[in-house]
Amino acid sequence: MSRLVVLVGPTASGKTSLGAALAERLGGEVVSADAFAVYRGLDIGTAKPARELRARVPHHLIDVADPATRYSAGAFVRDADSAIADIGHRGRVPVIVGGTHFYVRALLWGLFPEPDKDAGLRAELESAWARDPGAVRARLAALDPTAAARIDPNDRQRTLRALEVCVVAGRPMTELWREHAGRGPRYKFVMFGLNPPRADLHATIASRVNGMFAAGLLDEVEGLLAGGLSPRVHALKAIGYRESCRVLAGELTVPKAVQMATEATRQLAKRQLTWLRAETAVHWLAGQLDEVLAQAIARVEDGGGTGTGAV
Repeated sequence: MSRLVVLVGPTASGKTSLGAALAERLGGEVVSADAFAVYRGLDIGTAKPARELRARVPHHLIDVADPATRYSAGAFVRDADSAIADIGHRGRVPVIVGGTHFYVRALLWGLFPEPDKDAGLRAELESAWARDPGAVRARLAALDPTAAARIDPNDRQRTLRALEVCVVAGRPMTELWREHAGRGPRYKFVMFGLNPPRADLHATIASRVNGMFAAGLLDEVEGLLAGGLSPRVHALKAIGYRESCRVLAGELTVPKAVQMATEATRQLAKRQLTWLRAETAVHWLAGQLDEVLAQAIARVEDGGGTGTGAV
């Protein structure tokens, strides 16, 4: 069973830099666990690692999917398993880096066997969403508050599926996940988490969003749309891309889009931290890059922190 080094944390917390530094020090390679960095052509708004960094440290599962299709957690587990096996066969260390914690959980613990889909119920839920998304979100919050807290309010598909599971199974999806995780992990792992001070994180988020628009995010989106990509595809629901689509449609000004994307990113970071704080396997790191790198390396070299508890 391969032993993984796993790095998690909210968006803009410094995972990319630390993950690459860990891979360099450990003789490893990075496996990205980011639900939008998988898409080809979505570069600026997904904050993909710079090409120079990827040339120095091998990165896997970036630019592997067509943005016209929806990449799934199941596809991620399949592709990540393949990358991890390849890295291990070459005697190197897999370093999993990502902010899509649903992908990380699926990789470490497997996708739990969900109840069968109910076409009639799904049609009813879709109609309810079309009438009043807020009411649907409130219903999910009542049945499974943990799932409601971690799922983006704009993520129609995951909201409806979580609610469908609650109704069909008669139990919260979060409870089913916990039972599934109790069966043990698919890999041995040590998991590190980054959680910068809130003010610092918010400042980094604001700087990142402003930088993305300054670097040509609108031009990138305009090119994707000109190439035939529908603004309704899942890939363009990513923060920054959805606001850019509205700017190009004449619905938002650029300053308003920047403001909305910044606030949405802050909300995403808050949801990510809500989920991560419930994880029992995370070793939280604090300090500047050199300090957290030293902390992580010391624990890895000690052989401590192998994940065995529920995630």
